[in-house]
Amino acid sequence: MAAAPAPAADAAPKGGSKKLIIIIVAVLLLVVVGGGAAAVLLMKKNTHAEAGEEGDEEHEAPAEKAKPKEHKADGHPPTFVPLDPFTVNLSDKDADRYAQVGINLQVEDPKLGDEIKNYMPAIRNGILLILSHKSSEDLLSPEGKQKLAEEIRRETARAMGYEVPDPDEEEDTAEDEAPKKKKKKKKKVEVYNPIVHVHYSNFIVQ
Repeated sequence: MAAAPAPAADAAPKGGSKKLIIIIVAVLLLVVVGGGAAAVLLMKKNTHAEAGEEGDEEHEAPAEKAKPKEHKADGHPPTFVPLDPFTVNLSDKDADRYAQVGINLQVEDPKLGDEIKNYMPAIRNGILLILSHKSSEDLLSPEGKQKLAEEIRRETARAMGYEVPDPDEEEDTAEDEAPKKKKKKKKKVEVYNPIVHVHYSNFIVQ
């Protein structure tokens, strides 16, 4: 009867080995799960980094397009010379009508803007003569206003001593110079005019 406790001693090692196996399996599972989680986080991080780089490129692209307009080769911004408003009786025969016109001259050089002031009496006289020969019908259409601007541009340059022919005179000269047998269309010669544009600040016809 004294040998009975022996099987209990044998059972203890078996229970311990099972616990050891369970612990090892648990550790392995933790390692596997932890490694997988780390891999997922690393992939997400790389994805965000790539998206950030693409986003930066998308944000930088418009900045390259949104460049300020460059000035001309001489580096000067446009120069505008405002003239006092003109109030003139028009040439309408059926009624008394008048026009009030405000003008800004755009010139290519700031020095020329100062020079215009010396010729202002002659410039205003030429513009007044042009306006007084216009009728209300001439000035009410967009085409009429554009034609007037070109006439003022030429007359202003002439008042300053520049030779600027009318378009009709240029065509007549080209026809006279062309041979009678073979009249070819000549390229229009660009005549120098220091007045770049004529801009209206106000335009009233009554």
